[in-house]
This record gives sequence, structure tokens and C-alpha cells, in this order.
Amino acid sequence: MEVILIKDIENLGYANDIVTVKPGYANNYLIPQGFAKAATASARKVLAENLKQRAHKDAKILADAQALAEKIANLPLVLTVKAEEGKLFGTVTAADLADALAAKGVELDRKAIVVEGVKTVGEYEAVAKLHREVKATVKFSVVAAE
Repeated sequence: MEVILIKDIENLGYANDIVTVKPGYANNYLIPQGFAKAATASARKVLAENLKQRAHKDAKILADAQALAEKIANLPLVLTVKAEEGKLFGTVTAADLADALAAKGVELDRKAIVVEGVKTVGEYEAVAKLHREVKATVKFSVVAAE
């Protein structure tokens, strides 16, 4: 069954994509939750017209995302956390990185940041999903609090 996605769904597609899924998944989950709608002929025409009208807006959004990615790539981040002998009490999470970026003047949703388990002091990288085509690398240092 083909559906038009209304929201971005991990491992399935982005908003306004037409994807093929099993009928049970579409009828029992995607459509009732408001994540998708059936890809009928009229819905496809409406989608095509909306995409045509939004092309200029999307170009501006993409340019803004690329500019933000460049800004993030050159931003030095230092996270000070409690540690003993190089091991952290807890881990550094996406929320911690989002707070550190906000302190530097970059507002970014914590859900857009993917960070692997950081449990020791050192230099690390995380990935920030800014747009469907733009992903930024966030470089950060973890240091022990005195």
C-alpha cells in the first residue's frame, strides 16, 4: 500500500515522501496516528501542487541549514562534567550537547543530535541532523570538573 508521509519517520522516509508499506502497518499505525495518509490520485495531485509551491521555501531552508552546519563545525565546545580518574559519572547525552550549543547561541533540538556513549574524558564527535540533506559534525571535548 502506498502512503504519503505527513511527518518524518525514522527508517521509513521524510515528510511528503510517497512510500510503500504493508497495508496493516498503514491502516493500523501510520494513518490513525496521523503520520501518513493514503496516496490516492487526488492526494498525489495536491501533494505535487504543494511541493511545486514550496520549492522556493525549501531552497531557503536548505541554505540556512548549510550555514548552520558550517557554524557548528567551527564551534569549539567544551563540556565540564564530574569524573574520577578519566571516567565520567554518567554519560554525555544529546541534551547536554544541545544545552552547550544553546550557551554558544545555536538553538538545536536535542532529538536532532546523535551521540554515541561518551563515558570517558577526551575528544568526541556527534552528528546533528539539520535537514534531510544536511548533517553537521559537532566536535566537542569532555573535561573533568575540578
